[in-house]
Amino acid sequence: MAKIKVTVERIDGYCNLPVQVGDYFFVEGSRLHIPDGKFICTWALQSMMPIFPILAERDKLDDTHWIKTVETFSCPDPKGLVQYRLELVE
Repeated sequence: MAKIKVTVERIDGYCNLPVQVGDYFFVEGSRLHIPDGKFICTWALQSMMPIFPILAERDKLDDTHWIKTVETFSCPDPKGLVQYRLELVE
């Protein structure tokens, strides 16, 4: 089962959640693992959800597939401008 680490890489705007650069969570299968006392924005999460299954299968895809080059994701809130790093981990 693939495990995806999602890390807050940059905050270029204003986010009303107490997220900080370096905060992270894991997606493993259909489960979210969020460290105690940390938060995830549901707006950003709902936008990332379609990418997780494809990212988990990245190694099985043709080298020309667009998901092979995806490393970051931007929160859809134009005021927040939170940038997340998406990476497969073992």
